Amino acid sequence: MVEHSQTSNGTTSDYAAVGGGAAISSVVDLFYQSVLADPQLVGYFEGTDLARLKRHQVQLVSQVMGGPVSYEGADLAEAHRGRGITDADFGRVVEHLIAALAAHSVPEDIVGRVVQALGATQGDIVTAR
Repeated sequence: MVEHSQTSNGTTSDYAAVGGGAAISSVVDLFYQSVLADPQLVGYFEGTDLARLKRHQVQLVSQVMGGPVSYEGADLAEAHRGRGITDADFGRVVEHLIAALAAHSVPEDIVGRVVQALGATQGDIVTAR
């Protein structure tokens, strides 16, 4: 599980610095538009309740950014077990997340912290080695 309280200046959380829940929801919407348009990744989401998945992703990113939100989804390793996700697939997802954050003018230092925190989950998510 990812539990990082991120701050941009020592007093303001990254969550607040980017605009809070509404901004993160917008980032997540754009992120999934890109992921679902990616032929390498779209197959992983067949039959998935996307509204629920987006809700959990907003919680996860909000928590990582130090927001007043706790991720309440399934354990990441359990949720991804047996899906055959490769390092390359994980990398593509990270690329889409970086692009969505950049499209919302999230400062590079915050993007770096988010990517670092979520990168720490790679071992739980990648199941095909």
